[in-house]
Amino acid sequence: MVRYALTIFLSAFLLFQVQPLIGKFILPWFGGSPAVWTSCMLFFQVFLLGGYAYAHGIARRLSPRNQTIVHVGLLVLSLAFLPIAPDAVIWKQSVEEAPIARILALLAVTIGLPYLLLSSTGPLLQETYRRETGHTPYRLYSLSNIGSLLALLSYPFAFEPMLTLRTQIWSWSAGYALFAGLCAWCTIGYWRAASKPDGAEAATATAVTLHRYDEGSPPTWRDVLLWLSLAACGSVMLLATTNQVCQEITAVPFLWVLPLALYLTTFIICFDHERWYHRGVFLALLVFAVLGACYAILEGNNLNMYAQMAAYGSALWVSCMVCHGELVRARPAAQHATLFYLMVSAGGAIGGVLVALAAPLLLPDFWEYHMALVATVVLAFLATYHAANQGGVQRVPGWMLGGGLSLTVGVALGWVMTLQQYQQDSGEVNLETSRNFYGVLRVNSHENAVPEGLPVEYENVDRNGPKRELIHGRIQHGFQYLDPEKRDWPTSYYGHPSGIGIAIDQHPRRIGAGNKNLRIGVIGLGCGTLASYGTPGDVIRYYEINSAVIRISDEFFFYRQDSEAEVQVVLGDARIQMEQELAADQPQQFDVLAVDAFSSDSIPMHLLTAECMEIYRRHLKPDGLLCLHISNRYLNLNGVARGAAEVLGWEAARINSEGDNSLGLDAATWVIVTGNRAFLDAPEVRLAVEPWTENDRPPLIWTDDYGSLWQTLGK
Repeated sequence: MVRYALTIFLSAFLLFQVQPLIGKFILPWFGGSPAVWTSCMLFFQVFLLGGYAYAHGIARRLSPRNQTIVHVGLLVLSLAFLPIAPDAVIWKQSVEEAPIARILALLAVTIGLPYLLLSSTGPLLQETYRRETGHTPYRLYSLSNIGSLLALLSYPFAFEPMLTLRTQIWSWSAGYALFAGLCAWCTIGYWRAASKPDGAEAATATAVTLHRYDEGSPPTWRDVLLWLSLAACGSVMLLATTNQVCQEITAVPFLWVLPLALYLTTFIICFDHERWYHRGVFLALLVFAVLGACYAILEGNNLNMYAQMAAYGSALWVSCMVCHGELVRARPAAQHATLFYLMVSAGGAIGGVLVALAAPLLLPDFWEYHMALVATVVLAFLATYHAANQGGVQRVPGWMLGGGLSLTVGVALGWVMTLQQYQQDSGEVNLETSRNFYGVLRVNSHENAVPEGLPVEYENVDRNGPKRELIHGRIQHGFQYLDPEKRDWPTSYYGHPSGIGIAIDQHPRRIGAGNKNLRIGVIGLGCGTLASYGTPGDVIRYYEINSAVIRISDEFFFYRQDSEAEVQVVLGDARIQMEQELAADQPQQFDVLAVDAFSSDSIPMHLLTAECMEIYRRHLKPDGLLCLHISNRYLNLNGVARGAAEVLGWEAARINSEGDNSLGLDAATWVIVTGNRAFLDAPEVRLAVEPWTENDRPPLIWTDDYGSLWQTLGK
């Protein structure tokens, strides 16, 4: 028993430890998008299914001797994958609209066979344990989930903050080598036990039947379909919740791990014993959880980060408790365990395909979360009905029917409330909604008609006439007035009083004698607002990873077309494109470089590391200005900006600008990192700069090998 428990626990730990590890390793190579993690999860779920199918196949088809030969042989072969470090030269993203195929291929080549064998360990060793001892193996499944949960929780709190990525890679690889030895020990031990006259096959006859199936009653197609549906629904809830959270904050391991940990706790609780899942209690909780999630969706950014995580986390946990609790109630006898696990993993893979592949193609917005809530409710009562017709139960209790009706009404109400967020305000028209790998973009048109009789002193009313705005996720990424006299106004976070406005307007070359032309780089296009600063002879070079943003800025906004400067747009991840330019000996010699590549409120960490700062330095002139836009609802990036200055040996000047509706300006925080004393000493700049105090975050240096979101949480 000890060797089985130890091996299963270690395999589960490594299985879930490698997920955030490899996800974080490759995240910068594909633009830092939350969809990178969703693509990784698709791989993990498909290979988990492959591992379960492999376990089911060799357990059913091969003799103990042949099973041992095949499995030990694959374990030895898998050691060739170590250490699991992808080759950046081969796999870094080229310009691709949706790099899902590249991500899946990278993962398959890097961790494919080790991950498949780790996935197969739980069901395979549980089956060999059942055959060897005749005891029920389901508690070993709960143990494997405990190992998985420990791996997830330890990663953001212990491994990520304490170890570099390279150290993590080598530590995991050493752990896998230990696992391979333990697994071979278990498999060979099973072969030896089965070779004895009174060994495993004889013991199988004493296996305990755990549920309503007897030895001669295999599961029906209805049972299998229910297993698939419940597992798929839980998987969709997991991935949809992760997308919902990551698009608003940032794509980092902590926010991947939290939903996955909640998901796993439901497996642990439900598979430990049936008594932990009480159908009536959790159906009632589901009502409140669904309504709470709908409220969070409606409130959006009006709720702080912790309230959103609590609402979405509660809905995920209760929904998965219902899905997995019903799974446990519908599980078969022990002799059908590998089929059951195979269907559970197949359901997980189906959920991954629905969220990672189908949803971006079929749904114009992030509606998979809403649909998952509805599916959970429907499946909860289908499972209740299914159970009521098994085991001699004659009818569904009246309270359950009433609860079902209440829950259905509650979900319907929540669904209607959620849809209301997509209804346009008076005078607002949606011109386009576009979704791809990098998220959802919406273009809205506002009339901005001022109601008659409204006093002039109401400053919160935009009186500047019609405008168009670009929305990414929940965050406005710029807007433009349509009045010919106002459409060249730099609006939103980019007005003249903002940090970037001051950097351009007060650059010594702009205000000095002689050549006043500037070469300006911008990471993140938006609707192209900064092009309004262009004068004849200027060059403004944008880097934009999302081709949909480029198309939308062409079709619906006029900043680039109207600019007097030469405006260039480079498609692709800014860091990768800038690295390639340096490799081709083409430093851009920017006077000003603005880093504003946020997706909703999510930050691409790879654009803020020490290594990336060195890339920026090489593209800037010696007196250039590096402008970091750090406005964020949830994260305090002051320390990161100060760390960037420390890496470069320059000064960091923070400029906070206030919103002004009369000019279409939003409050913004920019940090200008530079060694240009002439700029820093200019009276207009000194007046705008907010000095650092002892209450501000100390310098924080992120590297490609080390960085943690924990260091920036809280305002």
